Amino acid sequence: MVKADMRKGMLLKGKIGAEEKIYRVLDLKEKVLVLDCVKKTMPVWKTYEELSDCVEKEEESMAEAIDIIDAMEGESRKTAYQRYNMISGILPFLSEESMRTEAIKRASERYGISKQTVRNYLCEYLATMDVRSLAPGYKKAEKKLSADEKNMRKSLNKWYYTTKKRTLKNCYTLMLQHFYCNADGTLREQYPSYYQFRYFYRKYNKKETEYISRNGLSYYQRNQRPLTGDGVQAFAPTIGMGMLDATVCDIYLVNESGAIVGRPILTLCVDAYSGVICGYSLSWEGGIYSLRNLMLNVIADKVKHCRKYGIEIKEEQWPSRQLPLKLVTDQGSEYKGENFAQITDLGVELINLKSFRADEKGPVEQCFNALQNYFKPILKGKGVIETDFQERGVHDYRKDACLTMNDFEKVILHCIIFYNSSRILERFPFTEDMLEAEVKPIPCHVWKWACDNLGANFMDVTGEKLIQVLLPRTIGKFSRYGLAVNGMHYHNPLFKEEYLQGKECEVAYDMDSSNHVWLIENGAYIQFDLIESRYRDKGLDEVLQMKTKQRKLVKTEEKQKTQAEVDLAKAIQLIAETSTECARPSIKGIRNNRQREQMRAHKNHVKEVASNV
Repeated sequence: MVKADMRKGMLLKGKIGAEEKIYRVLDLKEKVLVLDCVKKTMPVWKTYEELSDCVEKEEESMAEAIDIIDAMEGESRKTAYQRYNMISGILPFLSEESMRTEAIKRASERYGISKQTVRNYLCEYLATMDVRSLAPGYKKAEKKLSADEKNMRKSLNKWYYTTKKRTLKNCYTLMLQHFYCNADGTLREQYPSYYQFRYFYRKYNKKETEYISRNGLSYYQRNQRPLTGDGVQAFAPTIGMGMLDATVCDIYLVNESGAIVGRPILTLCVDAYSGVICGYSLSWEGGIYSLRNLMLNVIADKVKHCRKYGIEIKEEQWPSRQLPLKLVTDQGSEYKGENFAQITDLGVELINLKSFRADEKGPVEQCFNALQNYFKPILKGKGVIETDFQERGVHDYRKDACLTMNDFEKVILHCIIFYNSSRILERFPFTEDMLEAEVKPIPCHVWKWACDNLGANFMDVTGEKLIQVLLPRTIGKFSRYGLAVNGMHYHNPLFKEEYLQGKECEVAYDMDSSNHVWLIENGAYIQFDLIESRYRDKGLDEVLQMKTKQRKLVKTEEKQKTQAEVDLAKAIQLIAETSTECARPSIKGIRNNRQREQMRAHKNHVKEVASNV
């Protein structure tokens, strides 16, 4: 164990040589003062290196190992506290050996007992840190299970604590079959009763072990583990912490022509402190697309946004229009991917919760339930699905679909406005200052009070900058032909020198349009324009399809080209072989020879064309 993790009073377990040791940490300085809890000898100083292989041991396990008496009465209690009084004056001097020795000597003389007895009492108490261990009659006694109890334990481990979820009665029957039957399968005369088996189970059963072994760790963490935290208020002291999540809505929608499209995806950003919905995205696509759409909505003017759908609101009904400085997400792939993680370039802190910790993002989980409970009772028979939609023989809710995406988005907007400006926060942890100010228990009013009194953790950012940060990135390379990105070339007149140097760089690009890319340099996004006009206004997928088709066409003609090359070589070779061989020519008079050949081969093209008319 490392030095930073050690603390006074903790128990350490580890192997020192061939022996397994249990130590109690009594003091921490340049070295560690420890007591051997097994041998119970006087404390000694050890180096941190000597204890580096030790691990922390739970106090409960230690208590079981040394069998501490649970209750004391009468003389036992009195004697235990008398012995504690004998050693209480020694406890402040544990770290100083000379002063500790002197304190032991004084206690021995004062109470009329030997110094070794005082040491024994001291070590017994330090090993357990429990006065009860000083009671008379205390002794270590190993709890041994009987043969029947061992069979019960084996049976529970083998048949009960499994994912097959057998009943206790089934396990009891299997135990009798395997451990208490003769070779012919008949029960022996002596065997434990079911009530003894059940008693043993109840005595030693631990609910955590039972839940995890029968239901699995993930189910336990989601639905059964204790929820003892202080909720989101423990890490959201004011507004400005947005919690993100997405869900598939419980309704089927149609397109403008009436064809069933499916269920839309709703992505939300909810303020952890006030519960205000900072932004939403309703789309058919999930992943990074919905997150970009969500972030743009978070920073949008909500009054103008609602007006596009014919809904008039006041700014205080939906006051958020800035980007939270902290964003909390779960372990979804879209949140852990590189694209969304790039939002930290703006100075935003991205917090990824552990798996199955829905309680730590309760505001957004609660929000999904509330929004769907608002519209589902009213839209029954309009494509809304019920909890039984996957069962056999139930009504096909897809046939009820009649709302379009535009209609449903208006419904969602009305639900969000109600959620922000009219919902009552019955369990909000109001402080004295909030009660004194008579803050209304409504999300938008809590938001306003926190903004005025606690401060807000938000930042201003333009939509253009936000989208640029969230664009996918790749490595581009400068060349004489421009900046090469994804098999295309781009140009910016200010980068002539870079074209000649041929260095690599980081580039952001748009999957939906190849017209531009952005060179990322010192946090700035510098635009480059597409050179190849044939790829203009096309998405990256369309460009890749064009390139793939071109490669297929080229590959198709490869064999014909090779055959043509062979034929060409053959024809040239034939001409060379049939040419008239002559004596070695003289190199003199080449100019005169050229003039004579020019005159002989010269044609009057005008006369020749006229004669052919």
